[in-house]
Amino acid sequence: MALDNGPVHGREALAELAGERVDHRFKGLPPDAYGLTLAELAGQRRNLFTDGFATPVLALSAERLEHNLKLMETYAARHGLAFAPHGKTSMAPQLFHRQIEHGAWGITLAVPHQVWVARAFGIGRIFLANELVDAAALRRLAAELDADPEFRFVCYVDSVRGVELMDAALTAAGAARPVDVVVELGAGAGARTGARTEADCAAVADAVAGTRTLRLAGVAGYEGEVPDADPERVHAWLRRLVALAAEFDRAGRFEGLEEIVLSAGGSAWFDAVADVFAEVPGLSRPVLKLLRSGAYVSHDDGHYREVTPFNRVPAEGALEPAFRLWTQVVSRPSAEQAFANAGKRDAAYDLDLPFAQVVRPADGGPERPAAGIAVSGLSDQHAWLRTGPGAELEVGDWVGLGLSHPCTSFDKWQLIPVAEADGTVVDYIRTFF
Repeated sequence: MALDNGPVHGREALAELAGERVDHRFKGLPPDAYGLTLAELAGQRRNLFTDGFATPVLALSAERLEHNLKLMETYAARHGLAFAPHGKTSMAPQLFHRQIEHGAWGITLAVPHQVWVARAFGIGRIFLANELVDAAALRRLAAELDADPEFRFVCYVDSVRGVELMDAALTAAGAARPVDVVVELGAGAGARTGARTEADCAAVADAVAGTRTLRLAGVAGYEGEVPDADPERVHAWLRRLVALAAEFDRAGRFEGLEEIVLSAGGSAWFDAVADVFAEVPGLSRPVLKLLRSGAYVSHDDGHYREVTPFNRVPAEGALEPAFRLWTQVVSRPSAEQAFANAGKRDAAYDLDLPFAQVVRPADGGPERPAAGIAVSGLSDQHAWLRTGPGAELEVGDWVGLGLSHPCTSFDKWQLIPVAEADGTVVDYIRTFF
């Protein structure tokens, strides 16, 4: 499918990635590949296990990655949702474009640096799930908007002070186009960002209306921050968000818009978002119901495996964990303990420790389940493995680890091989953190 929301230079930038040469910056790649371009290396279709890749090496499953992309495309379409997956998860422009090819409206981001990365690769629609008050970043944003009439940018506002800072910076920058903003409704007392009450939201909207540099485009929030979240509380907060949009519309706050932006949706409660957004009453303008879930692209073997909404709605399908971190046993000091050569520098550990899943024997024997083997701790460069009675594990064996939390898995790797089920590496994903 042709890309339709980024300038031609985005495709050119992706092509330039393929021309980047393999060198010391990239972990786990075959030493004899140094000097090859990524396109040349991908064209060789090397095998992850037998053609020179060195441990530790993180790989993405080609089949599972494609499955997840297709599943969320289908889910969003089925529920009448636009989709702006959160790009902070991967910070991989190749994946941004694949997400767009699979129906995404645009990409959600969190901080200015991420916006500049996305723009460098031609992303034409960006939702910034944060209030942007940095004057230097606002100057650059104004220049981006003024230079590209097709660029669509939307960000949060949640305070009168924030509106004042934005207006001052954009005015000083001589911004010609107003910046579209959505008032963020906070998820509750003690939650993260967002105006705490509907009255606070109205005050922020009034402040926006008093500027020339900002335009109120809708309302938004993040249901994942609802305190003591359960289906009842999350649904109740989402109905508050919808009611806020309806109240703003009745008050005439959206006059002049082609559409009203209504946005929510992390990776744990997007089923609730689909439920409540289906209840949106008729408003004066079409509503862009924008879902922002990001972890789906790789899913995981821990936190998101447990909290994914597909557990509650299994008839809708199931995401598949696409990451596996391969590490090698470098010490077996006792029958109860072994050490592998991947640690905190390589694996996510903020939500759960990695999970030992499979073993590939050093002698080339068949892959087997990692029975009786568990990760008990991580050092900077070592995984501590606890081995039970009868666990088969020798120095030199490769151990495949499942990971928990995609966001802190991608960020440890600048280049990630994409491997088919038989180990054939067909692509390399470049990240920009």
